[in-house]
Amino acid sequence: MQNMFNLTGKRALITGAVHGLGMAMAKALGNAGAELIVNNHTPDMLDEAKKEYESEGLKVHTYVFDVTDDKAVEKHIDLIEKEVGPIDILINNAGIIKRVPMEDMETADFRAVVDVDLVGPFIVSKYVGRKMIARKAGKIININSMMSELGRNTVSAYAAAKGGLKMLTKNMATEWAKHNIQTNGIGPGYFATSQTAPIRVDGHPFNEFILNRTPAARWGNPEDLAGTAVFLASKASDFVNGQIIYVDGGILATIGKPTNED
Repeated sequence: MQNMFNLTGKRALITGAVHGLGMAMAKALGNAGAELIVNNHTPDMLDEAKKEYESEGLKVHTYVFDVTDDKAVEKHIDLIEKEVGPIDILINNAGIIKRVPMEDMETADFRAVVDVDLVGPFIVSKYVGRKMIARKAGKIININSMMSELGRNTVSAYAAAKGGLKMLTKNMATEWAKHNIQTNGIGPGYFATSQTAPIRVDGHPFNEFILNRTPAARWGNPEDLAGTAVFLASKASDFVNGQIIYVDGGILATIGKPTNED
């Protein structure tokens, strides 16, 4: 059974995994035996991330490129496969969000979010997928969101992109399952990261909202994503395809509860 989750000898490309949940998932794959390849468009952030991975004894290769640049992605996927080896696992993690009321949002900003969060995974998957098709094997994991299912104030572009990514995931599975490629998604809930630290303090309205809205009554820890990431990257998920697994403490399972209810 343990061998079903063993990633020894596998190579995993995780886009944008320089901090937060992306790094947590990358570390999980590395601790399961995978050789890591991490990209980012900012060299300094990539250098700092590499130090952290290596400090934990993980083997990592880093490459600087923009996931929205078609030619740069094609070039670097070829380079990675030449210098490191075949990419067995791809996690499309790179993403951005711009919180602006829809009526005030600039069209250029809307397009920028969709470009990174939806077009980026398409571009990277296209070039990695071609090589996986030739080898008749591969695992692709798209990082979705609860906004793949729900709307929320000020995130029109993000919700549109993540909703699109959900359907792209299903379509990738539809087209590529016959090549022994499994394409699935992970939809994280609300997690305790450096970015959410300011709103997780006691008494903050949003903190109270999340604790009340989540059946588990807590924020997720980045490590809570480890098992799902390893499962979808491993042999254990060989007949799982086109699914989005929401790691959200139960938020999407419930309508919520009154604020005065225990």
